[in-house]
Amino acid sequence: MTTRSTAFFMSGGAGRVLSSIPALEKYHEEHPEDDFIIVCEGGTDFFKGHPILGKRAFDNWHKQLFEEKIKSRNCVTTEPYRIWEYYNQKCNLAQAFDIQINNKGVRTLPKPTLRLTTEEYVHGKNIIEDVKEKTKKEKVIVFQPYGRGAQPLGKAIIDSTGRSFEMADTIKLIKRLQKKYSVVIMSEFKGDYEKMGITEPLAQPENVPLRIWGGIIRNADVFLGCDSVGQHLAYALDVPTVVVAGSTFPENVSYVDNNKFQVLDVGVGRRVYDPIRVSLDEDANRNNESLMRLNDAVLDEIMKYVEKMANKNFK
Repeated sequence: MTTRSTAFFMSGGAGRVLSSIPALEKYHEEHPEDDFIIVCEGGTDFFKGHPILGKRAFDNWHKQLFEEKIKSRNCVTTEPYRIWEYYNQKCNLAQAFDIQINNKGVRTLPKPTLRLTTEEYVHGKNIIEDVKEKTKKEKVIVFQPYGRGAQPLGKAIIDSTGRSFEMADTIKLIKRLQKKYSVVIMSEFKGDYEKMGITEPLAQPENVPLRIWGGIIRNADVFLGCDSVGQHLAYALDVPTVVVAGSTFPENVSYVDNNKFQVLDVGVGRRVYDPIRVSLDEDANRNNESLMRLNDAVLDEIMKYVEKMANKNFK
């Protein structure tokens, strides 16, 4: 009996895609006989340049993909949020992919392989150097305040999922950060920060591809953010990171055991698990919506962790 190869379908946001890489690398290592492919419903960006997976990754609109690649293979739809260990806080996103794809239980995985091109690296470096020149401050913080669930509503930016920083807290943090650091804002929403009381220069790169953001983060001193793609880029690129988690469990969405990560859990004891991609739970969202509203004590703690990461010697 002939064993068919596999077509792994990959959907969802960029953070999910990046987190899938270690499991797929393991699959290649442990199943050398399988001429598998990856069908990318959300884009192939993070597979580009990968020494193993790059040639196996295809956009789902690739010409003749079904006839030439999929038809002869078994289709596997990956969905880490439906793994028992994930929704019971026994593993993180990368490990959930590994459980589904490789069926070896919860195990330690390497970081995702993400190889930036020289252009991506230098583009990022130039943005970092430009903001340093304008602010005359040597160390740079990349700050991603808003996650995928954020959306503009009038003059405000809201996130009903409780993953993003509140807009008022974002302004407070920028002002605090700028006392010591240059700041680069990672956001698809361009803010008129001058009208919000921000008088110091800061960088707001617009229409920047995620791989260029990788170059920016790689050249920064610290990444600060919420539960979104920036922290996964920082992890893959080995950049010191401070993450603030509200509605999502750090055990699931971040890297709590990594010495270059400091995860501040402001939702502990108050959050309800939101079974995203499993079932719809309006009550969970209503409960979690306000968890990222921060008081001055929490803002002080965030600044303490940023300072720690900016000055810690990791060599």
